[in-house]
Amino acid sequence: MGGFFHAGLAMTVCAAVAVTAGGVAGAPGSARAASVVAVPGSVPATVGSAVRVGAASASQRLTVQVWLKPDAAGAAAFADAVATPGSPRFHHYLSPDAYTARFGPSPAQAGAVAAWLTGVGLTGVQVDGDRDRVSATGPVPAVESAFQIRIGRYRAVDAASGAEGRSSVFTSNDREVSVPASLASDVLGVTGLSDAPAASRSTAASAPPSHAAAKAATCSRYWAQHAHALHPAYQGLARASLPVCGYSAAQLRAGYGATSRDTGRGQTVALTEDEPPTAMFRTLTAYARSNHLPLPKQSQFRQVQAGNACQAPSAADRAAQSPRVDVEAEMDSEAVYAMAPGADQVMVVGTGCDEDQALLDAASAVLAGDGHHPLASIVSNSWQIPLGEVSPQTVHAIDVRAAAEGVGMYFASGDTPGLTVTDSDPYAVAVGGTTLGVGAAGNRVFETGWSDDFGSLSSGKWTDLGVSGGGGGVSDVYRQPSYQKGVVPASMARVGVAKKTVLGRTVPDIAAAADPDTGMLTGYTATDGPGKPGRYRTVSSAGTSLSTPLVAGLVADAQQGRTSPYGFINPLLYRLARTRAFHDALPISTSAPQQNRAAYVAPDDTFTSVGVDVFDAQKHPDTQQVTAKGYDTMTGLGTPNGADFINALRRGR
Repeated sequence: MGGFFHAGLAMTVCAAVAVTAGGVAGAPGSARAASVVAVPGSVPATVGSAVRVGAASASQRLTVQVWLKPDAAGAAAFADAVATPGSPRFHHYLSPDAYTARFGPSPAQAGAVAAWLTGVGLTGVQVDGDRDRVSATGPVPAVESAFQIRIGRYRAVDAASGAEGRSSVFTSNDREVSVPASLASDVLGVTGLSDAPAASRSTAASAPPSHAAAKAATCSRYWAQHAHALHPAYQGLARASLPVCGYSAAQLRAGYGATSRDTGRGQTVALTEDEPPTAMFRTLTAYARSNHLPLPKQSQFRQVQAGNACQAPSAADRAAQSPRVDVEAEMDSEAVYAMAPGADQVMVVGTGCDEDQALLDAASAVLAGDGHHPLASIVSNSWQIPLGEVSPQTVHAIDVRAAAEGVGMYFASGDTPGLTVTDSDPYAVAVGGTTLGVGAAGNRVFETGWSDDFGSLSSGKWTDLGVSGGGGGVSDVYRQPSYQKGVVPASMARVGVAKKTVLGRTVPDIAAAADPDTGMLTGYTATDGPGKPGRYRTVSSAGTSLSTPLVAGLVADAQQGRTSPYGFINPLLYRLARTRAFHDALPISTSAPQQNRAAYVAPDDTFTSVGVDVFDAQKHPDTQQVTAKGYDTMTGLGTPNGADFINALRRGR
């Protein structure tokens, strides 16, 4: 079988940490005699585009986690075997406890790190049950001294204008952390040092579509119900359709051919979140009722917490925060329910001020389960962690563990062109985004890669403001996995590493609707007063946070009635390349009707002038991704093709 990789896992990151000569000059604690090691990828990407506004409060307490290195090579070889059809070990998964015993960090490794954290004055030192991380708590000065960093307060700066933004003030370390050299080989990374703004969110939401009933329509109930003339024309287009007000469950089910027979019954899908929703089961019931779906049973939904609670922000920092409608958790749950109304859902909410840590805690909690079984066999992770923010090895350790346990980790490819730490791992199923047109009869009018070139009209002239869309591309960290060989064109997989051109892991693997112009109508429960549930409301939501749970729900449908879970599904997905299992999302042709090539964006509180989104823009340097026949870096293998997708998965297992 040969595994999923050529000659080794990492290309540019070959070890967990890099040794430096004695620490960071001038950092707290740098006078210690013992040599130290810097841990790469431990400074949030947002710090590079932020203004320091002061030091963190000395009384502020942080809970940090030191992530430990497992037997990565052994675990990867095992994961390859259990995920590859034809292998003698195929589907012979390990329980969480068995994985920890066989491949997890040893008690000695965890004990050494715990002893060091205690020795430097941190308290509440605790080794996680599966020994993948050690947590500890302490005031800012103690944490600074322990990891040889300084922790400051920052305000984000708008990259385009250079002005300070309205986003919340956040706390972060100013440099990579350091650990004693004697522990270096056991440490993958450190989280919990930052409460940086939600760079890892992968969602888009607009105001509730109450304007649909207005005299001048600004959105459509189905694709091309309304169109608008463009004066003057933009990029040769004189007409564009209005965005949809948000597709219903019936429209999305029709678009992806979900069947009434396959509902995901008997399967469990986990949803990893960093913020709890308001009255989620009540909200899900209202969503089902308004979308004419079977009402959920109480036993179908449960919510659990992972990690440590975050210290409340100061009054000044709360005042600096911008109000926003966050329906992330609601969209995740409702998208899965739309595709798999018979499946059980477990929503795992990670807590803590460091969003990355909270989300990684949530994912890890699914895999730890009760020791005998993980919490679910399908995990929808509708979030991204930018490159450089967390070490790739930390994410890789989680994904390999999932594969060994028979758990499929579905990760959003992100809502900006390019790669992330979370989508580029070869053991993740990376879900990209599309622009999907569903007609009045539930017919698929068109589907293409989500990559919109936005033009803004002012004083009779158009200004091109660049491209927005889903993530994708080729990794310079991971080489091409064997399951992509012969499927991904070499022209899309080439990447330069150390003055050589090699083939890398390409993203995404599969895709579904994500463009805000063709999003989903999401329901949420508003809050009246402090924590008191209020009215059920709706909002149009999108992003690869939508495409990920849509795909997860369809996989649950396919898994219905199976004796063992699919687990890490990429080896099977790529065997189904160029078959009827996928709808091939193709480039937009210049011969296509103009109303299917762009969306008219009416002025609102966000955009005060007329705008237009031209679909499937492939324009350098905004994006180096393409939509093409067959595999491409916008949509991967394509989108699920209903019963053909479900039946092909079943035949392949």
